[in-house]
Amino acid sequence: MKELSEAEWNVMESLWEYSPKVGSQIVTDMVGRTGWSRSTTLTMLRRMTEKGLIVCEDNGQMKTYAPLIERETAVKKETESFLNRVYHGSISMLVSGFVEKRRLSPEELSELRQILDRAEEEKRD
Repeated sequence: MKELSEAEWNVMESLWEYSPKVGSQIVTDMVGRTGWSRSTTLTMLRRMTEKGLIVCEDNGQMKTYAPLIERETAVKKETESFLNRVYHGSISMLVSGFVEKRRLSPEELSELRQILDRAEEEKRD
């Protein structure tokens, strides 16, 4: 899967909320999210269908759209790309950067410890 552009993320978020959706529902949603015109949204839907990101079903009266990519898959790909592009693949640099910029709550610290503990256990297994 290729990385999603910001514009594609907007459409996918709409479809991940619930789908299938008819084109007019997506047009209305995109006006609210991005201010896009009807033609801009329909162009995006056509391009995303051609790229294999979404599926379009035409029953003769209306077209319905649904995502072909799960949100979790797209998030993992985006996270990996961000990590490599910005932090040269270093997770410790990423975490350090976030921790230094923002004070973590006790709950967030506990959650991070649990994540690290699970990773350590999986490495041993």
